[in-house]
Amino acid sequence: MLPPEVAQKIAAGEVIERPVSVVKELVENALDAGAGDIKVELQAGGKKLIKVLDNGEGMSPEDAGLCFGRHATSKIAVETDLDSIGTLGFRGEALASIAAVSELILRTSDGGPESGIRIERRGGELVSVRAAAFPKGTSVEVANLFFNLPGRRKFLRSDQSELGVVTRYLGGVALAYPGVRFSLSQSQREILNCPPAESLRDRIFQLYGREILDRIMEIDLAEGESRVYGFGSLPPSGRSEKTRQFFFVNRRPVKDRTMQAAVNQAYRVFLEKDMFPEAFIFLSLPYGDVDVNVHPAKAEVRFRDAQFVFYLLLKAIEKAALDVRGVKEIYPSPAGEAARTGVRDSSGRPFGREAVEGMTSQAPLFPAAGHPEEGPAAPRVLGQYLDTYVIAAGKDGLLVIDQHNAHERVLFDRYRQITDQKSWPQKNALLPILVDLSPSQVVSLESCRVVLEGAGFRIEPMGERTFALTAFPDIFDAAAAEAAFLEILGGLEEEREPARIADKMLATLACLTAVKAHRPLPQEQMEFLVERLFLTSNPGVCPHGRPILLKVEKARIEKGLKRTS
Repeated sequence: MLPPEVAQKIAAGEVIERPVSVVKELVENALDAGAGDIKVELQAGGKKLIKVLDNGEGMSPEDAGLCFGRHATSKIAVETDLDSIGTLGFRGEALASIAAVSELILRTSDGGPESGIRIERRGGELVSVRAAAFPKGTSVEVANLFFNLPGRRKFLRSDQSELGVVTRYLGGVALAYPGVRFSLSQSQREILNCPPAESLRDRIFQLYGREILDRIMEIDLAEGESRVYGFGSLPPSGRSEKTRQFFFVNRRPVKDRTMQAAVNQAYRVFLEKDMFPEAFIFLSLPYGDVDVNVHPAKAEVRFRDAQFVFYLLLKAIEKAALDVRGVKEIYPSPAGEAARTGVRDSSGRPFGREAVEGMTSQAPLFPAAGHPEEGPAAPRVLGQYLDTYVIAAGKDGLLVIDQHNAHERVLFDRYRQITDQKSWPQKNALLPILVDLSPSQVVSLESCRVVLEGAGFRIEPMGERTFALTAFPDIFDAAAAEAAFLEILGGLEEEREPARIADKMLATLACLTAVKAHRPLPQEQMEFLVERLFLTSNPGVCPHGRPILLKVEKARIEKGLKRTS
């Protein structure tokens, strides 16, 4: 049998992985306690201190003394309660697990005749208990997380990285409870402040600014006792990554593949390939139709009928899209795409010569055609298939080349070269472009400001979460520069490693400016693209890890046609 102190730390490790795990458990307890105001304070991204203060119902001294026991809870009592869980927490593990790996102080009062109680614990051991004046509600201070587990502590990321994860979590849970005030600060600097909102739409506005309201549509469909509601991208709006997709089951934030797959499939006919919708999707089900007890941190759920859930989400989104815009207006047009990216040649078509060589004659991004660099001989271009794939003849067979992925690789390598040389051509905005950022985007901006400025973006704070974009890379016009800036920040919301920030930003720039699928290309442009592709650092894989080309071996062709060499 394991010693009790070892078993306790193992159990704590299942529930508490990093500072955001502590914040999640304490915020869920506060919401279950009916809190209308929840304040979170951090130091060093939560590694040094996490404090969560709420104005919920609090605990009596007797309950406070019991709450650190494992599996001690007031939320369920008998086995049948597991079939109808309506609270966020229910296992009674959170406080015991947190206390086992930290130095913890609990202050609480239920507003009764006794003034309140203060309990201090260290590494799971009781240090002190005493009466203490405290208003109705609860405060939990968690200091020096994993002080007694140095092996776990060394795996924590940087302060800024941990802060970013906490910020994203709080933004998500704030969506589920618009009537609750949420605030987050680090070292007395306010990161997030969401006053009570009247609706989910108002909460989205608080977190993401006014512009998002113009590119989302309301979703609402009920079937029997089940209902899907919330907001999703208004076609053809979309993003190149999925960081702004939030899913909730009975107002519980979850990561669920069924829901995510349904949303992305529903939008597949409305968005261009490799674009993803913004989604704030709530699923309301009878408690008995969903099992919330399948993950140690309660981050995942299991549906009694996953096929029905998939169908319901699919139907809800398709109905909303058709109701709002109509079938003919949903599909993106080449002109609309050109306006979105700002990339066009002198004739107005996306991906003309300027898109390959650079947007300005003063600072060409690629040498002119006809002056090839030294390198392997490029395959001979035969033509284009489905206005998406370039067909070329190599020494040992045919190559099917994805024109978008190929152009991404060419642009990525060139953009990296320009960044290394610190020679990005820059354009000043005629008027400052004002953008409202979400709290997690502000944290991302703080992490990658130097990288963005190195690529030609100049950003100035204007107060609170408003920033002015006063200059941008010369490959964009003003509208496209704003969209690119926001897309880069969105893609970096979960990336805090400095070594990867620059490459991820350049990959996004390359994706935004590369030729898209379903675009006819003249022979000269296809030849130029293939020539440049085989001079890049990795002609086989695009910056996002997708394959660029497919080889059909000569031997396979001859075998299929029953021809011998």
